[in-house]
Amino acid sequence: MAAHNASTNAVSLFSLMLPTVVALGFAFGIASQLGLVGTPDVDSSLAPQTITIPRHEFSYRADGEFYKDGFAVDAPMVTARDLGPLVIMKYQVSEAEYARCVNESKCAPLAAADVHGDDRPATGVSYDDAVKYALWLSEMTGEVWTLPRHEEIAYAAADRFLDDALGVDPDSRNPALRWLADYDRETRRKAESDPVPKPRGHFGENEYGLADFAGNVWEWTSTCQRRVDLAEAEAPVSSVSTCGIYVTVGQHRSPMSSFVRDPKTGGCAVGAPPANLGFRLVHDDRWIANMLMKLRDRGIIS
Repeated sequence: MAAHNASTNAVSLFSLMLPTVVALGFAFGIASQLGLVGTPDVDSSLAPQTITIPRHEFSYRADGEFYKDGFAVDAPMVTARDLGPLVIMKYQVSEAEYARCVNESKCAPLAAADVHGDDRPATGVSYDDAVKYALWLSEMTGEVWTLPRHEEIAYAAADRFLDDALGVDPDSRNPALRWLADYDRETRRKAESDPVPKPRGHFGENEYGLADFAGNVWEWTSTCQRRVDLAEAEAPVSSVSTCGIYVTVGQHRSPMSSFVRDPKTGGCAVGAPPANLGFRLVHDDRWIANMLMKLRDRGIIS
């Protein structure tokens, strides 16, 4: 009797597992046909130096342009708690690193005016350039590298992530107050500007070892620019995102069109344009990350 029950239980367990096994086998077969699995030739020496941002709590200004009763207001504060541990490049991508992608004909070369030295951050790069580099680096290393989201770079930068609020009363209906505050701030920014890219480490590190953030290189994120209209209770009434325009972060935040390489030519909705455009990447170590990247690259998922 006991043997019969054991046999029945084994058959029942097998019956429950069979659909899952078949589905996994089918999915693996499709993935193999699409080239989504396998072990490509990789060069681990190309992997950049990274740091790991530990789990912590950090408050920062939300991304986007915020309005209340039709008047521009400072973005509200939000708190990030569960983004760590986050693996991110210690330094911005350098000219030497970017040149390897150019030499492989996978990235567009930098303009002559943007070449300053191998140990300097690669500048004069667009969002599109940064995405191409991330794809190339992922293919070469067999790992997944992506541009950080706005909240991820804020989380990693921590105390180096500057508060760009103007401090104007959000209930004021006098637009001149905000205009004057903005004019004063932009005048100071222009006077303090030093646009020449510096060697790695020139601007120091934050408490987690992230180097050179908020120096004179603004960094691309994968976060689309948005406009948010607030209600009386500071809750969003509506939020409209504009992909094709992405948030860049540095000494302040600036929305830039994806194709812009020289921020002085336009693309910044308000305020002084960034001195330089560069980027650093985050490492996605989820087990499914490589497959998701390839599916996106083929346009199968967004």
